Amino acid sequence: MLRALHSAATGMDAQQTYIDVTSNNLANVNTTGYKKVRANFQDLIYQVQQTPGTSTNAVNEMPSGIQIGLGVRTASTQKEFTTGTFKPTGNQLDVAIQGDGFFQLVEPNSGLIHYTRDGAFHSDENGQLVSAEGYLLDPNITVPAEAVSVNVGADGTVTAQLSAQADPIQIGQIQTVNFVNPGGLIAVGGNRFMQSGSSGPPLAGIPGQNGFGGLQGGFLETSNVKVVEEMINLISAQRAFEFNSKAVQAADGMLRTLSQMR
Repeated sequence: MLRALHSAATGMDAQQTYIDVTSNNLANVNTTGYKKVRANFQDLIYQVQQTPGTSTNAVNEMPSGIQIGLGVRTASTQKEFTTGTFKPTGNQLDVAIQGDGFFQLVEPNSGLIHYTRDGAFHSDENGQLVSAEGYLLDPNITVPAEAVSVNVGADGTVTAQLSAQADPIQIGQIQTVNFVNPGGLIAVGGNRFMQSGSSGPPLAGIPGQNGFGGLQGGFLETSNVKVVEEMINLISAQRAFEFNSKAVQAADGMLRTLSQMR
């Protein structure tokens, strides 16, 4: 009975984690560039009462033995970096990545590099391209004050049409980076990630070349969360939580019966 109580308790804890992860996915269904998270679980150690292959007599062996599991645990939570759908915005400074890659942002105070899929850029008081929180795009690109329009090419080339010139001029080149294991990046909020030992170092490249996704100006990448799928996951986790609580109640009832025996 004590095994049943412990196993059911670990199941309730695991399903609570599943609900937490799913709820966060649903909360970010409209977050630009958000990547949904998947919870991965593993069964715990087993109490082996009889090892498979144990001899039962002189000629026979147990084909499967007796192994009783002790529950479940959360092994990891994993970001799924599939590309979301593209939404036209009409803003010439918005940029979406069609495939693999991250934009690089410089944190103003520490100078640390952050990585993001959120291409909702703005120009600050100096004309420099920054994120919604004021993080500078790296490499830095400055839009001239006399620019009447800005265009971002698929290869990251940024051109501006000046009011006093007939032909557009190149004002910068957006460089993206990728990682051997993007799932190992540390999510720090604000649609941003930081490098970790598991992600590996950033690998810089030109958008649209050598496996790097091309850029699409005037678009933003939406979240890759599928609402119907997450709602099904939420219902499934809720039912699993209820079933585990029923197992706790059943084990408790059996212990009560034993304690009342004379």
